[in-house]
Amino acid sequence: MYRERPSAIPGAVVWQTPPASGEGERRILPDGCMDLLWTSGRLVVAGPDSVAYVTRVIPGAGYTGLRFAPGDLPELLGVAACELRDRRVPLDEIWSPRRVRALENRLFRGAPIEALAAGLRPDPMVRAAAGLIGEGRGVAAAAGLLDLGERRFHRLCLRVFGYGPKTLGRILRMNRALEKARKGETFARVAHEEGYADQAHLAREVRALTGVTLTDLAGRTGRR
Repeated sequence: MYRERPSAIPGAVVWQTPPASGEGERRILPDGCMDLLWTSGRLVVAGPDSVAYVTRVIPGAGYTGLRFAPGDLPELLGVAACELRDRRVPLDEIWSPRRVRALENRLFRGAPIEALAAGLRPDPMVRAAAGLIGEGRGVAAAAGLLDLGERRFHRLCLRVFGYGPKTLGRILRMNRALEKARKGETFARVAHEEGYADQAHLAREVRALTGVTLTDLAGRTGRR
């Protein structure tokens, strides 16, 4: 069963899935975040997803993950997020194999996965940018509040989030909508509260970003 807990790293979450008993597929919804994964004795970076990432479930393979707040992990990796968009990349293709083997040995000896990023200090501008985009601010308004030109703001978003501010905004809004729908709000009310044109617009966005229907993800019809 999937489990998660808050991390000592600001804004991060540690999560785990037990070893799978059989083959199958797992659909990972885009959330604007990046993860460090520990699986089958290897460290892997999960880049920012622009749409749902469907991965094959390997029997016997479990996962421990450290999910960072949007924009935080690229600084630690030293790689622009846009280079990792929609990808899963072994950490030893980003850092030296020797350095990664040493980190993996620490995890084998029982070190928590958070120890790999203990020195991370979130960039206040990146956090502010994520907050403004999450609030639904337009590109010009968000850039202005950060005292950046629009082009510079867009380049910042590509570097730290992996895509432009409009794409990140769509993803964050969809996740807020799904959270409300799963708590029992009607789809029509969710669409109104989150600024979609109507319920059909919400349903189209969910399908475009996840590959499945709003009803399937919410686990109900949404009419009550």
